[in-house]
Amino acid sequence: MTERDASDFGQLWQQLTQHQRELAPVHLRSLFEQDPGRAQRYRLELDGLLLDYSKHRTDEQTWRLLQALARERDLPGWIERLFSGAPVNNTEHRPALHTALRADPQAQVTVGGEDVMPRIQAVRRRMALLVAAVRGGQWQGFGGEPIRHVVNIGIGGSDLGPAMVSQALAGHDRTGPTVHFVSNVDAHQLTAVLAGLPPTGTLFIVNSKSFTTLETHANAVAAREWLAAAGIPHVEAMRRHFLAVSANTQAAGEFGIPADNVLPMWDWVGGRYSLWSAIGLSIAMALGMDGFEALLAGARRMDAHFRHAPLTENMPVILGLLGVWYGDFFGAQTHAVLPYDQRLARLPAFLQQLDMESNGKRVARDGTPVPYQTGPIVWGEVGTNGQHAFFQLLHQGTHLVPADFIGCVRPDHGRRDQHRLLLGNLLAQTEALMRGQSAAEARARLAASGLAGEALEAQVGHRVFPGNQPSTTILLEALTPQTLGMLIALYEHKVFVQGVIWDINPFDQWGVELGKVMAKQLIGELAGEPPAAHDASTAQLLAWCRDGLAD
Repeated sequence: MTERDASDFGQLWQQLTQHQRELAPVHLRSLFEQDPGRAQRYRLELDGLLLDYSKHRTDEQTWRLLQALARERDLPGWIERLFSGAPVNNTEHRPALHTALRADPQAQVTVGGEDVMPRIQAVRRRMALLVAAVRGGQWQGFGGEPIRHVVNIGIGGSDLGPAMVSQALAGHDRTGPTVHFVSNVDAHQLTAVLAGLPPTGTLFIVNSKSFTTLETHANAVAAREWLAAAGIPHVEAMRRHFLAVSANTQAAGEFGIPADNVLPMWDWVGGRYSLWSAIGLSIAMALGMDGFEALLAGARRMDAHFRHAPLTENMPVILGLLGVWYGDFFGAQTHAVLPYDQRLARLPAFLQQLDMESNGKRVARDGTPVPYQTGPIVWGEVGTNGQHAFFQLLHQGTHLVPADFIGCVRPDHGRRDQHRLLLGNLLAQTEALMRGQSAAEARARLAASGLAGEALEAQVGHRVFPGNQPSTTILLEALTPQTLGMLIALYEHKVFVQGVIWDINPFDQWGVELGKVMAKQLIGELAGEPPAAHDASTAQLLAWCRDGLAD
């Protein structure tokens, strides 16, 4: 492989580097003071979703250069390739058609000469029948027991998306079964979930694209044993208490799940983009099929916006370019996601996988090392909890941390006074991070509190807030299946934009493979197989664990 230099990325890259040097000393306060129309110009609205990106260290020249970079990298062409079914996943030689899963039923999307939409709609109809049967009481457990609990078994994209959506929209429809999620191979999670559940009233959905995922398979076996221990005959357990979603329908059948209980998915559905497929069956069980269809419709609306809006007015493009701007030109290494809504508490974890598994890459599409920073470390916590945990670092630490603040204007509860407290904190934090507090302002506030002289001056340095911390504010009119679908698709397309700019493939994940291979070997050694050669640390730890397991 021939290593490339950043200068090979083009003249625009060098112009952006120089522009950053010129803009770096300029405070966000000054940008607002010099440009009275900034807040109005740097905002977009789409069907109940508002994006305010005015609190960023950018000016008109920044956006001209970033959008020119997007055009130079042929972002419009890549967007069209994504939607048309071209093999944008070049290392696995296949398309990435999560957008087809939520496309208009009348659309036509061709893969290898075949329109895939009829197959997608056929699976959707099967989902609808299953959901109606379970929620309507026609699908019964052993002994005629109605299904009151659904346990989703999966990991990664087979868990994070469905769990996040189901929690976020738990108040949307309360007439269905209670949906639980098991992902970790650590049996403490499965044990806690199953405690108190009635075996004859519980349905398991095993989600695994390959049906060989270690964690999912182990939990599915344990669930099968749990049903057997309750006295449910094997054939009845598999027929009445198991559904599966997999691209490997043969392996699901070999596990014992009848073919009629297995829903297919396809190799062009990436795990972290799969909640729109039959992997979303647990979502549909929780919300009803109408709620699931509304979620798809929201994502479809964002898809249309991403595909057709000009770069200058395109929400995912703007978010993606901001990430490139801070990561590659300001050197920011992390990105905070801060939902000010308890219902969205799982959103940061979902976006960690979406972003870090997609763009955590060090080689370009052609296999050569990249000479620039790619995906950021994504992290976050629900507000206002985060304010009492890590906001100290955001306000007075030494790191530049771009942040997304996400809120919902109308809550599902009737406690409007508390909701004003929540929204007030969201708005205050974005303003405080942007403005900061100067030494003069600190002195004035200390003096107003009664301090004077040396006591006052001793406190000034501790009360200075540099500000100039960039943030995006995303506000939803209300959290509904439609607006949540839009929000998720917004972030999916943001990640794609950044992959295009960095010339990397966001749809593979080879980095997770090595650990899986080594784990299989070590699991066998923990079970008593002769140890292979390991480094001194691993060999010592292995021996200690083997001794403990032998007790």
